[in-house]
Amino acid sequence: MRTSDFLVIGSGVAGLSFALRAAKYGSVVVITKSSALESSSAKAQGGIAAVMDKDDSFKEHIEDTLVAGAGLCDESAVRVIVEEAPDAIRELLDWGVAFDQEENHHYELGREGGHSHRRILHAKDTTGLEISTKLLEAAKRSPNITLLEHHFAIDLITTGKLGLVTEDRVLGAYVLNRETGDVDIFRSDRVLLATGGTGRVYQYTTNPNSATGDGIAMAWRAGATISNMEFVQFHPTCFYNKRAEGAESRSFLISEAVRGEGGVLIGADGQEFMSRYDKRKSLAPRDIVARAIDSEMKRTGSPCVFVDISHKPEGFVEERFPLIYETCRKYGIDPAHEPIPVVPAAHYQCGGVLTDINGQSTLRGLFVAGETGCTGLHGANRLASNSLLECVVIAKRSLKSMLTKLPLGRGEPHEYPIPEWHHGDTALPDELAIIYHNWDEIRTLMQDYVSIVRTDKRLKRAAARLRMLHREVKEFYWGYRITPEILELRNLIAVASLIVDCAIRRKESRGLHYTSDYPAPAKDSAPSTIRRW
Repeated sequence: MRTSDFLVIGSGVAGLSFALRAAKYGSVVVITKSSALESSSAKAQGGIAAVMDKDDSFKEHIEDTLVAGAGLCDESAVRVIVEEAPDAIRELLDWGVAFDQEENHHYELGREGGHSHRRILHAKDTTGLEISTKLLEAAKRSPNITLLEHHFAIDLITTGKLGLVTEDRVLGAYVLNRETGDVDIFRSDRVLLATGGTGRVYQYTTNPNSATGDGIAMAWRAGATISNMEFVQFHPTCFYNKRAEGAESRSFLISEAVRGEGGVLIGADGQEFMSRYDKRKSLAPRDIVARAIDSEMKRTGSPCVFVDISHKPEGFVEERFPLIYETCRKYGIDPAHEPIPVVPAAHYQCGGVLTDINGQSTLRGLFVAGETGCTGLHGANRLASNSLLECVVIAKRSLKSMLTKLPLGRGEPHEYPIPEWHHGDTALPDELAIIYHNWDEIRTLMQDYVSIVRTDKRLKRAAARLRMLHREVKEFYWGYRITPEILELRNLIAVASLIVDCAIRRKESRGLHYTSDYPAPAKDSAPSTIRRW
């Protein structure tokens, strides 16, 4: 058993920024199922939103967020996160993060869809990597932080699961060491879940391979309340090129900042089309743009649309978007002189583990930050570049709340009778083929039935097949020695089911949830919640 004052599951911006703050008060163990920089945070291109310009205001950032959220944002949560943004930026600067500056040393602020002002701080088009790298470097220098890569959290340990009848609370987690195959108990009274999103539940996604919804699945199995899972944001512009091979080309994001800097969405005929869907054209919120692209592709039969920024001055694209420029060139597209082919792809989970504004879940001792949590900031649709902001602000507030509600300095944690992990039998090699088949089946049915446009019939088909897959996965989980593949499949089934159940319950179209059976928004709409009893 390994004991620590704080246990952090996930090594993205939320997890690492929390760990750096918590290390001032006690011992911190950070576990991540792959390498530390294998996270959605590190892949974020556009930037982090904050009011940093005298012509901008908190009021306008709040209003932009509420409009994008389509009536389901928690306004108090929006206000807190927006107003605490400048302090969060200053803290990132203290950790060594370098945002792009103009010649006058003012920050070079970008603009993205749904924003009324330029307020996106960025580091070229690799902002997430810049932030993640600097946080990781700082964490490695801290003597109070132990970072364990290739450690996969299996399930949370709670007093309820141990059969105790007192208040249900989290006690830590069972964790698989991927290198040795051993399962250890990680004991802590203060657990932060920051495992990222659920993008890999879909066939086409901008997310890294690690985005299998592990934290949401674990919290749900532990009894925490889950909310708004039907609101899956499809990024309008994922790179598409039929000549390109490999996962990198299929999941590479063409940042919204490209449109913020003047990029225009055009069809296969070379004509701009967004003006037919929204007066904000290519800078409309993501839910509107994604549906418009989906409609254009279906209307014309084209496999993609295009983002055209070739009208900018020579050298602009290479300087402002070096990663996008080099990646496109690698696959035969020169974005400085020709349009970039794009399609929508699953990008961001606006729902997750229900928390308050301090990241506290409905399970005592379990805090959640980043894409894994649902604070109410995003509502039915996320405003671009609010995600990294939420990571930093909620991580900071989570620590403050932990120190108040679960104060340190009371000696070692109480010893509970936590049983050791017992493996099933060794899995036969040929069973892995079935696991991979089930994985592909989940992603295909979610792409076909629970995508940008939904219907009751499609959702019911998805639900029926997921129930069958649940039984198959249960046999794998209990019958064989666990592997990372089995664990990810188990979590994918859980989050896919939560998305479908929440989508079936919502009898309206709102934000990212659009159903042909109920095309109008309801007058009495409310956040969806679901809990495992």
